[in-house]
Amino acid sequence: MNNDRTILLVDDHSVVREGYRAVLQKQPGLRVVAEAGDGDEAYRQFKATKPDLVIMDLTMPGVSGIEGIRHIRQWDPNARILVFTMHQNAAFALQAIRAGARGYVTKSISGEELADAIRRVRDDDAVFSPRLAGFVLDAFQGEIPEAEVDPELDRLTLREREVLRLIARGYQYKEIALRLSISHKTVEAHVSAVLRKLQLSNRHELSRWAVERRLVD
Repeated sequence: MNNDRTILLVDDHSVVREGYRAVLQKQPGLRVVAEAGDGDEAYRQFKATKPDLVIMDLTMPGVSGIEGIRHIRQWDPNARILVFTMHQNAAFALQAIRAGARGYVTKSISGEELADAIRRVRDDDAVFSPRLAGFVLDAFQGEIPEAEVDPELDRLTLREREVLRLIARGYQYKEIALRLSISHKTVEAHVSAVLRKLQLSNRHELSRWAVERRLVD
């Protein structure tokens, strides 16, 4: 009887997925049974294969990883999802955990560390990258002031935050569209949504809002 932990691997770059698959195949007891390139495909593959665990990237064209997590958890409240991303941003981690992820680690970790995180999440442990763990735990225990958690920022989707940061860095809509592989109209829609949610009037106010919260590096 095969007791391998089955995995759905979600990342929008096929070459990256191939690399992760190769790394995980070297780890005993782990087996990738499906792959997906965005949150919507991840949802469909999850329903089709019912894996033990999902490794989910966050930044993807189409349906983001955050939305993918929400869809999967709505279909299966017991789904175990580990976010594996380049973002070392505590606000992103909080949004992912609130959406239903069980862990959040960055792509700077080794293959062995990733395999360990997978096993721990599969066994119902919560796993975070060291620099994010304290912030996340304090936030959920209510030890971080509400202003520091920033409920306004938490209302924005991951894609809206990406657009906000690029706007604050001075990028034009066409440049943002190219960087994020989305249409010019989609960028406009995201900017309108951000302005509405934050109750701001224009790009200048958006940029100032982002700078005041140190969202621009």
